[in-house]
Amino acid sequence: MGRPLEGIRIVEVAMWAFVPACGGMLADLGAEVIKVEPPTGDPLRGLKIGALSNPEAQYDWSWESYNRGKRSITLDLRHESGRTVLGRLLEDADVFLTSLLPPARRSMGIDAETLRARFPRLIYASGSATGPNGPDGEKGGYDAITFWARGGIASSLTAEDAAQPVGPPGPAFGDTLSGAMLAGGICAAIAQRAMTGEASEVDVSLLGTAMWSQQRLICQATAEDVQRFPRPAGPPHNVLVANYRTADGRFVALCMLQADRYWARFCDVAGRPDLAADPRFADAAARRAHLAECHAEVTALFAAKPLDEWKTILARQDGQWDVVQDVGELKDDPQVRANHYLRAVDAGGGTAIPMVASPMLFGGKALPSTRAPELGADSDAVLTELGYDEDAVIDLKVQGVVF
Repeated sequence: MGRPLEGIRIVEVAMWAFVPACGGMLADLGAEVIKVEPPTGDPLRGLKIGALSNPEAQYDWSWESYNRGKRSITLDLRHESGRTVLGRLLEDADVFLTSLLPPARRSMGIDAETLRARFPRLIYASGSATGPNGPDGEKGGYDAITFWARGGIASSLTAEDAAQPVGPPGPAFGDTLSGAMLAGGICAAIAQRAMTGEASEVDVSLLGTAMWSQQRLICQATAEDVQRFPRPAGPPHNVLVANYRTADGRFVALCMLQADRYWARFCDVAGRPDLAADPRFADAAARRAHLAECHAEVTALFAAKPLDEWKTILARQDGQWDVVQDVGELKDDPQVRANHYLRAVDAGGGTAIPMVASPMLFGGKALPSTRAPELGADSDAVLTELGYDEDAVIDLKVQGVVF
């Protein structure tokens, strides 16, 4: 069975991580994604991010992750000849995907109104900071400031007396979530066009995705006129929905929402049936009434044994739990291996690089991926496919339109 989007052509004029991550997901889904870069390249190429930078690294992991499976052509869209090539690319394209700000799009004649007038079948998809409408609709933004900070996530994770708000766990955290959301919108637009013949405009923003991820808190805060919900202090409301430190300094996460269903068996396999027999802890109401004492008992229980022992113990009961894993452990997770969530992608020369697969399985199988392209790697081939002969390609290079 082929991949779902085979036969779909997408032209991407985008940079950094958010919208390119969307294009990478669509490429995994089988679409032909032609990435149009300026002659200087997408500025994400070679970007060094604080302590994560490694001058000796052979691969740029951000670039490889978000631009997987694409073809790259360089075009200077400030030049009329570059826009002419783009127009020829769009003649049989299904989707135009962009992260450029509206003023830049209008100056280049690649705004939605202009392109949709020329190509009525074209789905116009954009990734924005805070949405296309409103006073900030034409301003840009980034994951750290728009998704994480303005979207309320940093505040929700930060204690009230903290010296600094909590930062994101790693590069492009909100970008990749927003990119996946945009990919879903594009797939819906492709389906809509197939069913109705109507090609639409799609926009997904960093701010909107941050709000979607926190909708439960935002709805309650809006309804109750609350500015923020403080981080819970002290014992958890339910001692079986909490994280506990083990004897070797690791953590186990419990999420047994139906505590009374699991409490007695948990205590039994943990070697403390007396806790379940204790009237203070007999049921959820009793445990809440004696929450500090119950939480202290469970905390001490986990602190008495190392993680490996707890994995064996917890496997003998039916309550929900898992290990708080480090990112370096995921490659060895049996579920990651069984579902091929981490792929070895051919890097040429007999080598391979790791790449996280798009998290959708079709027919029980993960989607394949290929490496991100070198700058302008496909310029000549794409131009030839568009009907440019060798002299015309050389002329574009002489003009500086193509790298």
